[in-house]
Amino acid sequence: MDAITVGPTGSAAHRLEAALRQAIISLQLAPGTRLSEQEIAARYGVSRQPVREALIGLARTRLVEIQPQRGTVVVKISVRKMMQARFVREAIECAVARRAAASFDPAARLRIADLLDLQEKVALRGDHAAFQHYDELFHVALCEGAGCPMAWEAISDIKAHMDRACHLTLFGADTMAALVDQHRAIIAAVDAADGEVAAEAMRRHLSEILRALPTVEAEHPDLFE
Repeated sequence: MDAITVGPTGSAAHRLEAALRQAIISLQLAPGTRLSEQEIAARYGVSRQPVREALIGLARTRLVEIQPQRGTVVVKISVRKMMQARFVREAIECAVARRAAASFDPAARLRIADLLDLQEKVALRGDHAAFQHYDELFHVALCEGAGCPMAWEAISDIKAHMDRACHLTLFGADTMAALVDQHRAIIAAVDAADGEVAAEAMRRHLSEILRALPTVEAEHPDLFE
């Protein structure tokens, strides 16, 4: 049983929301899946109240839809929402890249070096879940190193609409290795204190999904609106 306990990181509802969010992003809970409060409560070892709160939180970020008298369903992937999320994310993260090139925290730079090595290793293993985890940590560390951690907070919810589609584009080790190379290009520009090159490298990185989207949408029409 995947029991959820209350700890220093937040309430049972918040931790359950995070667990369900990850299951939705990784497509363990596929688009269109109907969610039962009772079944979720039993699986995670909580009462139905934190389940209800977690689902309300997921509804706020538009990952689930609560339908009166019909229950809760995982929404299908929306290309429209995904494109809006990419637009907002690009605006913020390109600005972060420019700022990072102007001034970057040495401790964060060392952390990024370790993250890139770890991401490269899991890419070689074809471990999608670990790869996405380290991918996110790279972007978090970039925001923190640039002295603007609130930038990540601003996009952490909306990026979920990109993440599900991104999960479908990780075809194999070569695809993931190319994304690691893009991360290295971003941080190389930061190291060179070239803000415009860093911003352009970030823009190219965040545009990768646009090239793969037609293929994954054609291959998985049941997952999309």
